[in-house]
Amino acid sequence: MNQETRRQKQQALMTELIERKIRLHAQHLYEQRGEAEGSALQDWVEAESQVLENSILAPLYRKSRATNLSAELEGTNPPFSASDPSGSEACS
Repeated sequence: MNQETRRQKQQALMTELIERKIRLHAQHLYEQRGEAEGSALQDWVEAESQVLENSILAPLYRKSRATNLSAELEGTNPPFSASDPSGSEACS
């Protein structure tokens, strides 16, 4: 495995770990609200903001999300793929 491939895999892993942390925090916010439906996006955005606030990995995460969004808009990535945290499983 070459160095570029290794770097890309490490970045993907770090992004996945951040997404997991955001997902858990969004779930916590959902539970704090008494598990009331209809605010999953709000919970996600708030959790994302709070998790990334002091994270040195925030720029990497934002770059990765922007790249994934561009790929989805171009039709090269299916929307709500398994690695996409914006799917309904985030806070339902």
